[in-house]
Amino acid sequence: MANFIRRSSAALAFATVLGGMGLASAPVSATAVQHGSGKVPFLTQGAWKTAHAISMKARHAHAVTNLTAHGGIDGIEVTTGAPKVYVVFYGSQWGTQGTDSNGYATFTGDPKGIAPRIQAMFKGIGTNSELWSGVQTQYCDGALNGATSCAAGLTHVGYPTGGALAGVWYDNSVASATQSTGNALATEAVLAAGHFGNTTATLNRSAQYVIVSPTGTHPDGFNTTGSNFCAWHDYNGDTTLTGGAAASSYGDIAFTNMPYITDLGTSCGANYVNAGTAGALDGVTIVGGHEYAETITDQNPGGGWWDSVTGMENSDKCAWNGTGGTTGAQNVNFATGSFAMQANWSNEVSGCQIAHAIVGGPVTNDFSVALSPTSSTVTAGGSATSTVSTATTSGTAQTVALTVTGAPTGVTATLSPTSVTSGSSSTLSIATTSTTAAGTYTLTITGTATSGFHTASYSLKVNAPTTTNDFSIALSPTSGTVTAGGSTTTSVSTAVTSGSNQKISFSAQSSSNNLSVSFSPSSATTGTSVTATITARSRISKGTYTVTITGKTSTKSHSATYTVTV
Repeated sequence: MANFIRRSSAALAFATVLGGMGLASAPVSATAVQHGSGKVPFLTQGAWKTAHAISMKARHAHAVTNLTAHGGIDGIEVTTGAPKVYVVFYGSQWGTQGTDSNGYATFTGDPKGIAPRIQAMFKGIGTNSELWSGVQTQYCDGALNGATSCAAGLTHVGYPTGGALAGVWYDNSVASATQSTGNALATEAVLAAGHFGNTTATLNRSAQYVIVSPTGTHPDGFNTTGSNFCAWHDYNGDTTLTGGAAASSYGDIAFTNMPYITDLGTSCGANYVNAGTAGALDGVTIVGGHEYAETITDQNPGGGWWDSVTGMENSDKCAWNGTGGTTGAQNVNFATGSFAMQANWSNEVSGCQIAHAIVGGPVTNDFSVALSPTSSTVTAGGSATSTVSTATTSGTAQTVALTVTGAPTGVTATLSPTSVTSGSSSTLSIATTSTTAAGTYTLTITGTATSGFHTASYSLKVNAPTTTNDFSIALSPTSGTVTAGGSTTTSVSTAVTSGSNQKISFSAQSSSNNLSVSFSPSSATTGTSVTATITARSRISKGTYTVTITGKTSTKSHSATYTVTV
């Protein structure tokens, strides 16, 4: 997210969309504006306020346009070489510094624990052969203004092999202002460059400085009325920074205004991917990753790669784009842990991607997961199967562990086998019960390997079972004694066992021709009873006989037996 959201594009509602070049926090629309090219200055805050706002739906309708190169500012389009991130905890309000078991800096003034989470994320980017960073490597430096792809021989965005985190500094020499200006943040980034010994333009060519402000502060108006952003990135030479550009003797300094993200809770991504405490810091890594990805593809904002139609950078076009699949935010596995990250725009597919092969880098092992079929419709109590296919997409085959999640109550989903070698397949078996609630459910099949993980989605539609009218029949009593020439009676009761009431007709069959049966009435509705009269003719012999009484509807038939002793 660039300074663009702050000055040149819409600040959008977190749950709605992300606009401009900054992660938006709480408003409602995006803006189609001209970002500018070459050294053309950004739109001013005032100019942005007059820009035409479009709805989320309309924004996505226009967002299919690809990023274009914009010729560079001070000869810089993208970050070349392995990106290096320097994290600065700015202001004495952070309290006393300590160190946790992982070696990350901790602070007594960090109630939500965002400091170690930020460090772990940046230390993890570029490890575990992760391909989230690969998406950015398709963009390059030196592309002609308006180009949408890179000519042969140009230098691409570097891959941060071994981790992007290059240094951490706690600057407690001053208190962070209640509302730091853009100039103050840029000045702090210049001081950080000096602190880390990056005192030449060459050393800062691949560096970026993340200025993290303490809780309760409002850097550049964060979490104040009318300033609806979660973070933004810029460079010190931008004259539209609040307070103006900041001088540097060390070349251009790329930096991010990273407020205390959790002060805005769900408006800046808390629990966007993970529920409960596991997702409390989702917004910290989504926002941090967003700004990082935009910095390395548009290092001096306005001179790098962005969408000339919508004014959006690569992360803006995919922000708050849902979760899961290949285009939504999800957990990405780095060597330092699993972190909620968003997908970023890929010109190669004209869409969002969570992973991409590293352009110009070594061939890494990777795989894919696919389902066939991808959906089914069953009646409650039914079952379905699907083939889970894996394939080696780069490098060599590897072991892929398969899991399935998302099955609701009444649905059992299993995989056999649960571990395959990429290039092999497994069977997804789904079973429902008669009480499974009707509805459409999404099951997520995740394949996890050393190189990372991939997912595929299966849509299961469950229809309510068809109700069949049915009934039961019972006799009371079930036996009796009669003399030759006499009769006895029994009550024939019925009950609805499924469906609704229906008409029943009655008949009887006895083991002796000298027994006859009559019914009063001759038919009835389920749920009522009739009287069966059993008469023995005078010539019947002594003995025990059976009478089978049958009730029949248009679709069902049931019987009960009566024993007669003569």
